[in-house]
Amino acid sequence: MPAPVTLPRLSWGVPHARRRALLIHGLGSSGALMWRFGTALADAGWCAVAVDLRGHGRAPRALDYSIAAYAADVRHTGADDDAPWDLVIGHSLGGAAATVAAADAPAWTRRLVLVDPAIHLAARDRTIVANSQQRAFADTSVAAVRAEHPAWHPHDIELKGLAAQQASPWAVAETSAQNTPWDVREAVTRLTVPTHVIGSDPAVYSIFTGDLAAEVRRHPLVTMSVVAGAGHSPHRDAPDETMRQLLAVLD
Repeated sequence: MPAPVTLPRLSWGVPHARRRALLIHGLGSSGALMWRFGTALADAGWCAVAVDLRGHGRAPRALDYSIAAYAADVRHTGADDDAPWDLVIGHSLGGAAATVAAADAPAWTRRLVLVDPAIHLAARDRTIVANSQQRAFADTSVAAVRAEHPAWHPHDIELKGLAAQQASPWAVAETSAQNTPWDVREAVTRLTVPTHVIGSDPAVYSIFTGDLAAEVRRHPLVTMSVVAGAGHSPHRDAPDETMRQLLAVLD
């Protein structure tokens, strides 16, 4: 198993709340960009903790950017008293890492919510993701982010640019190169906790749809909902509906 690094954290809610959640961002992003989940959970009485993944934000840099390495890091990110997390939310790459971590360590969390998770990336999706990352690194200004995502909240526009400034372009490129093929479907078969997928709208863009979604949903513990009108980041494209679906699952 890859050697883990210690991930920096930020949090929302009362530190010693009865229910605790871990938030794991996607490729080229940062823990701060999980703020919608953090605030929604805090308002519902949770303590939510977000991390910067290796090579992102303020996290340590490394040479290994395999999904197994990302999973080792989050698996060793425990609640303060080493009790299981009550909930882990993972977006995109974070969803893949959370899936592997939960499969390898069933006591790590009591529940998973995966947001348009990168369970398996076909060649088309890999190209789309690579092009998106290139645009993000090419111009990190507020104006550039707003031009590409005019409907996003100002916090998301600000933080998306900052995330691109803080992330290592080499680490992001290596994440694609070192995960060929990009496929954690086997880990899904070993999940032992309730898992809900909040999917993006295929009519906009989703990396978790079609035959892949049907295959994963055959697992008896996996359920799914779709955020209509939202692309790959539904918590930024349609935050109110995304949070409604999240809280409905938790209730």
